[in-house]
Amino acid sequence: MRIVRLASETDFDGWREAARALRLTEMSPAEVIWTVDDGAADLFAEAAPPAARGEIKVSPGFMDLARRVVLHRSAARFDLLYRLLWRLASEPRLLAQPADPDVARARDMERQVNRAAHKMKAFVRFREVQAEPREEAFVAWFEPAHRVTEATAPFFVRRFANMAFSILTPDVCAHWDRHALTFTPGADPADAPAEDELEAFWRTYYAATFNPARLRLSAMQKEMPKRYWRNLPEAALIPELTRHAQARTETMVAQSPSEPQRRIVRAARRASRDAAFDGAAPTTLQEVAAGVDACRRCPLWKDATQGVAGEGPSQARLMFVGEQPGDQEDLAGRPFVGPAGQVFDRALADAGVPRAEAYVTNAVKHFKHELRGKRRLHKTPETAEIEACRGWLEAERRLVRPRVIVALGATAVRAVMGKPLTIGGARGQVFQLEDQAQGVVTWHPSFLLRTPDPAAKARAYEQFVADLRFAWSLV
Repeated sequence: MRIVRLASETDFDGWREAARALRLTEMSPAEVIWTVDDGAADLFAEAAPPAARGEIKVSPGFMDLARRVVLHRSAARFDLLYRLLWRLASEPRLLAQPADPDVARARDMERQVNRAAHKMKAFVRFREVQAEPREEAFVAWFEPAHRVTEATAPFFVRRFANMAFSILTPDVCAHWDRHALTFTPGADPADAPAEDELEAFWRTYYAATFNPARLRLSAMQKEMPKRYWRNLPEAALIPELTRHAQARTETMVAQSPSEPQRRIVRAARRASRDAAFDGAAPTTLQEVAAGVDACRRCPLWKDATQGVAGEGPSQARLMFVGEQPGDQEDLAGRPFVGPAGQVFDRALADAGVPRAEAYVTNAVKHFKHELRGKRRLHKTPETAEIEACRGWLEAERRLVRPRVIVALGATAVRAVMGKPLTIGGARGQVFQLEDQAQGVVTWHPSFLLRTPDPAAKARAYEQFVADLRFAWSLV
């Protein structure tokens, strides 16, 4: 039996060197105990495995996996990685077997670590402190689910390069002084600064933008687990906002739909005439939105409330292209906010795709419908109408430059791919597009709403979520 002591809980280099030496001496996993040096003496522990000459070749994929798994809080992580290393000698394609218990466990640890890093990026809240006279600094307290602080700190350096900050965690503290990134031992919650004056403004903003009609507690708690609430200033508002969400939603539904301000419509049309229709291509997404609202390239504008351009980050890596705005989108001037949008948001949450990081738009920018009593019923756009809007979609693709474009429904497939495709046969494939983006095809969320059979609807929803997850993996 050999006991290997590593220098720290995240000592990947130490594990790699020890694992290499142990593997070369053919020390089986059952004969090795991995532990972390806590300063205690152990008569049976050895400082390092005996030196051994030779090479062990493993794939870069295994090394990337090991670097992430080491950050997991499981005490069995080092033993699991060495067991995988041991088995790779006789099973070189082991990592391609997702059903294998060891591989499944390692992949699950990797996903948990990646999720912890994502949550750290999303939920760190800095508070301003006075470091020196006339110098501002910012401090945040965070409790990551796994030991991701050192791996995630460079993200904050890139994002806040001109801001001196410290991120305090129970494991390790990261410090950036605008010149160098350093780390110190973990801290105590008492070391975190008290609330600053900006948090009151942030809570006011959060309450004002909270949409009770789109509240889904399960999805919210999945994306923002309760373990992080105590460090989020806005979390104190959540119980009251959720308690009154139903009443606020009923009030909103009872109100008459609001029309866009005529002043904004006139300004958009002027901007469109000046920029979008003078022969020059739009140079910003704002110009695209103005041009869409004033577009007269097909007759659909006559019966629509307004044009609906896309929304999302101007350099999003993922773009979703739907078919056309629906009734609620036409009134709100935003894509995917109606019943189909609710299905879309739920599927994104289940697939682990943050909507805030994607650009969402439609192939046709005005609502095509027919009146049936007081209801406006959706009608499928014709080829001429798709072609009339093609310039706006191409402008959005040119300005956003996404890596992956997901076509939702047959109309979007024709607009993105330039030809019709059978969605059932095209799902799960990657199409290389002319602008070097990769194309993915899936159902439109409204298809799930129209499917009457519960079993078929559940099956289609699972396929839809799988397609969204597949597209996100390409990003």
